[in-house]
Amino acid sequence: MARALELARQGIGLASPNPCVGAVVVGPQGAVGEGTHSYAGRKHAEVLALEQAGAQAQGATLYLNLEPCCHTGRTGPCVEAIIAAGVCRVVAAMTDPNPLVAGQGFERLRAAGIEVALGVAEAEARKLNEAFVRWIRTRRPLVMLKAALTLDGQIAFARGPTRQAQITGELARAHVQELRHQSDAILVGIGTVLADDPLLTDRSGKARRRPLLRVILDSELKVPVTSRLVQSAQNDLLVFCTAADNPRQKQLERHGVRVERLCGTPAGKLDLGAAIRRLGELQVISLLVEGGSTIHGSLLRDRLADKVFLYYSPRLFGNGGVPLAGNTGFRSGEEALPVHSIVWHHFGEDFAIEGYLQDPYEMEHRNHRSE
Repeated sequence: MARALELARQGIGLASPNPCVGAVVVGPQGAVGEGTHSYAGRKHAEVLALEQAGAQAQGATLYLNLEPCCHTGRTGPCVEAIIAAGVCRVVAAMTDPNPLVAGQGFERLRAAGIEVALGVAEAEARKLNEAFVRWIRTRRPLVMLKAALTLDGQIAFARGPTRQAQITGELARAHVQELRHQSDAILVGIGTVLADDPLLTDRSGKARRRPLLRVILDSELKVPVTSRLVQSAQNDLLVFCTAADNPRQKQLERHGVRVERLCGTPAGKLDLGAAIRRLGELQVISLLVEGGSTIHGSLLRDRLADKVFLYYSPRLFGNGGVPLAGNTGFRSGEEALPVHSIVWHHFGEDFAIEGYLQDPYEMEHRNHRSE
């Protein structure tokens, strides 16, 4: 199963919007077939592993990090290929939460006389495909709020030439590229664009099937044509606005920028929840939010973030900094948001906290404000 999970991780950046799946066929003499799923390759991991094993799959054990499919999609049902290959035992880490599968694959295998063992390395398997699970059940991407902070909770200097100073060290910043590689899209607000002129690309150097979709919330289309984002756009930059018939839209589109209009909130601001739902419709299953204080505050206040990844540097800004969530506090009478299942990471002198605000495996996304 450890090898199956290792193979599954090779699908990060390549399998979306499908899950990351790895498969290993094991016979009396050891592994005889392996497979990794990639969306472009079409064939699922178990089919690839069985093809490599050939006749040696007869009477063998198949290890998978996810329940095999039992429905016809872009490919035929994998359970039928498993049965036809003569596999006698299937060991899987977890059930596929896809409503089209959801245990039915295991039922079909058992009905064919194949032994099924479930739950080996389940925690690792669940974390690997948490974005797929969130999206396949709710059609919303898994939303991760990422920020770099000082020990006193500041994400930038409020003003002056040092506003754009990097807070964390090289190791932590390199890890940010790993988070970007694991994501289908990255989102910021227009304030971050105007202040920092970011590029927002995946610089991990790893292969991906689709370019990282760069998303800007920009109600009035203020993004400069001269910005690095617009100048590098190749149909991988999406700007959400609320302004109708803005003359700047065609100018941006001539530079390869996609512009979409969304309805605004009663206060006249762009609806962040609507933007997230629209990204889900575009088959974005994982969204990394690197916005500024205003965006972070909206995510937390409206319960739109599923998890956080907060990098901390052993520095203090005092009262001259910008707080993580600005002045957009929670609704009256609400307590602080609990962060669950915390994992600590260390990057040289910096450290990070990874944790969950909402369980990606819950069927309903607890968002009460923007719907």
